[in-house]
Amino acid sequence: MKYHPLLPFVAACSLLTSCFKEEPLNAECDIEAVYFHLDEPLGTFYQLGDTLQKVLSDNTDVVFNVRREPAADLSLVEPQLVLTPGASVTSSARTVDEATGTVRWNYVVGSQDKQWSRAYTVSVVPTSRTVRDTVAYDFENFELEPQKKKYYVWHDELNDGQWGNNWATGNAGYQMSMGKAPADEYPSVPLADSYDGYGVKLTTLSTGPFGAVSNMRIAAGNFFLGKFDVANALTDAMKATCMGIPFDRKPLKLQGYYKYTPGKVFQDRNGKPVENRTDAADIYAVFYRNEETVTTSDGKTETRPVMLHGEDTKTNPNIVAIAQVAYVKPTTEWTLFDVTFDYMSEINLETLVSRGYNLALVFSSSIDGHHFQGAIGSQLCIDKVRVVCEKEE
Repeated sequence: MKYHPLLPFVAACSLLTSCFKEEPLNAECDIEAVYFHLDEPLGTFYQLGDTLQKVLSDNTDVVFNVRREPAADLSLVEPQLVLTPGASVTSSARTVDEATGTVRWNYVVGSQDKQWSRAYTVSVVPTSRTVRDTVAYDFENFELEPQKKKYYVWHDELNDGQWGNNWATGNAGYQMSMGKAPADEYPSVPLADSYDGYGVKLTTLSTGPFGAVSNMRIAAGNFFLGKFDVANALTDAMKATCMGIPFDRKPLKLQGYYKYTPGKVFQDRNGKPVENRTDAADIYAVFYRNEETVTTSDGKTETRPVMLHGEDTKTNPNIVAIAQVAYVKPTTEWTLFDVTFDYMSEINLETLVSRGYNLALVFSSSIDGHHFQGAIGSQLCIDKVRVVCEKEE
């Protein structure tokens, strides 16, 4: 197996595990990471960081975007898999969609003890630049999460009309504490008869006795572009929200419609009521550079991917612009929000075209929900979200 320069940080957990004869055989059958090794990766991928993905524990559909122009030679592309210790690929198949140029590999991974298996799909998708001046995010495409069917997930519409998996919520974390709750009683659920078709309803809820034990007593309804890493939900909740997706146009405005009703009693992280404080919702967008060059301890320079998380979504030094609704006024009527991106630095056009920036759109029913503070019952409804971009000649 060829070495990949970004592999060590995702493979480290495997190196910490030793196999002893007296230990039981491993029952895990996961793909922990997928990467590609090419002599000239930037001839196929947009960024070096695009060649590797850490696979979240609840994700079985791994998608890599590659250049469509100049046409990528996908005959040279072959994924390399990092598996949980002892696991092995028991079957694999490769297919090509001639219409779109997408290449898919279907894998079944079996556990070391031969008792468990899991199916994965790895796709390499040729991707063109966004041509629309206004990118629309409607919420008509949703379904129950395919694996557990406990909560809802949403799909965005990609440039080619296909569905993407770029919307994320904290529903998977809520499922850990309130697993018996019906799907329609989770913090983030579809809203029928919304402003236009379906919208999204976000509600701050109690996490019950389990949440009290872990000192995470509430779960704010949240909805964002990015990924939710359920593996970090209990150990490092701030790292669980991975906010942002590659975006290749310069955003100018964030628009949409909302309704908001704050809950009756604001509580701190210990569950104690806070007098004279009313809960507030949060609506904002962040545009940031998704790679950075760092100097290692041995004096070498290397490029590393950047992802925003709960603790630095508005403060990371790689942020170049923010669009923030300063005050989400409570209202029971659908109300327009229309805010301008405030740029703190200029963007680089070459970097923009190469998908070197990420866009994060974030909605939450409690502005301090990531600190597990807010009012149970606070409810934010959103619909018909638009990102207006700078027109290009």
